[in-house]
Amino acid sequence: MPVDAVLIERRERTFLVLAGIFLCAMTLLNVIGITRFVQLGPMALAVGVLPYPLTFLCTDLICELYGKARANFLVSVGLGLNVFILAVLTLGNAIPSVPADSMPPWQVLQLAQPVALPNGEIVSESIGLYQLIYATTSGAVFASMLAYIAAQYCDVQLFHFWKRVTKGKHLWIRNNFSTLMSQMVDSVMVIAVTFGAAFMRDEMTLQVLLTLIGSNYLFKATVALLDTGPLYIAVHYLRKFLDLQPGETVGPGGTVDAPH
Repeated sequence: MPVDAVLIERRERTFLVLAGIFLCAMTLLNVIGITRFVQLGPMALAVGVLPYPLTFLCTDLICELYGKARANFLVSVGLGLNVFILAVLTLGNAIPSVPADSMPPWQVLQLAQPVALPNGEIVSESIGLYQLIYATTSGAVFASMLAYIAAQYCDVQLFHFWKRVTKGKHLWIRNNFSTLMSQMVDSVMVIAVTFGAAFMRDEMTLQVLLTLIGSNYLFKATVALLDTGPLYIAVHYLRKFLDLQPGETVGPGGTVDAPH
């Protein structure tokens, strides 16, 4: 029996919205990255981390409503965007700049003292605005790519592992256990890769490195636990909106896949 065209459109638009939120939060992590650190109570966080927990909420919703294949597809698209962002940053840094006397004043920052950039370069007097953005962002993008591959695919696999173990019941178990474990992988990898070189050069102490990892994970774990309620509400209303029974997922062409 053919699926109503309006319902198909509704299901595809809902996936597009969830995918858009996922990709936007992931891109913000890479674009603003470690350009600023903020203090939230006991936690010291890179500002790019703030929207990142939304990516795990979106993948959990897509896993629950659209199945494993769609979730893995979205994660693969996100990986491609990471590669694209890093390629554009590298290209922009490689192309020769215009002469210094032709630059607008706001493109050159005057430094009061020598500064060690995250890529190991020491800048003593002045630095171009793009050079500073590239130094603080490119390493973070590479680190987030490695962490992204491990954490996001881990989240999808663990979500469906717990779904099989609980026979499709207890959404809170597969939501929290998959996210908390994958967030740990993400936090350790992204901080270790981003600041590992600085630690090896004795520009960062082990205590600071562990504080960043702990703060990163504490924030993500807290948000993961707090999003359990919103996840239940979203699944409840989206199942009605998408005309899905418990356990059903949206399959190819907007059709319904029966519970496995």
